[in-house]
Amino acid sequence: MASVDRERIEAAVSEILAAIGEDPGREGLRDTPRRVAEMYAELFGGVGDDPAGALGSMFAAPSAEAAGAAENAKPGTAADAGDQPVLIRDITFRSMCEHHFLPFEGIVHVAYVPGDRIAGLGSIVSVVESASSRPQLQERLTDDIADAVQRGLDARGVLVVVDAKHGCVSARGHRQTRSTTLTLAARGTLSEPAARAEITALIAAPRGDER
Repeated sequence: MASVDRERIEAAVSEILAAIGEDPGREGLRDTPRRVAEMYAELFGGVGDDPAGALGSMFAAPSAEAAGAAENAKPGTAADAGDQPVLIRDITFRSMCEHHFLPFEGIVHVAYVPGDRIAGLGSIVSVVESASSRPQLQERLTDDIADAVQRGLDARGVLVVVDAKHGCVSARGHRQTRSTTLTLAARGTLSEPAARAEITALIAAPRGDER
């Protein structure tokens, strides 16, 4: 985890307050530099980290176990479970846009086709949190998550979809408060149109509380 220099952040925030014509010493703003420094320590705790390192515990994929058993079985009797994707939907995230230092937040869907290893479901969430805890662009965030899952698990295919609302769009300019941005990154077997279409259909399928 990155070591955030809180004292420098506090000094910088005090300078910004003075630069916009405010009094950093007035009652309502006196503790603002400290609060911002604490917030930044949380928001940017992933700077310098490799998101793949957040995968944590890994387990043998069912296909790898089946392949081992098939060595002593008749040909064709082992099911190829490795063709079955793992999909984690609706992972919430928040990050900071590096262009205006305003937040953007939304949901991430992560699917992968295992190689020899699978990850605990919470580990995929940790990858998203690590990749988003730094100054980001949504396009890069989507790629960072896909690359981390592919590298960390040696996955045969990966698909990541991010749907986010940006503070720089809702609070500035035309102020599109309902606008969201959708990005997608595909790797390996899930780059194939048919496989990608199957996963996106699963992402869009009704949730249990929507039926």
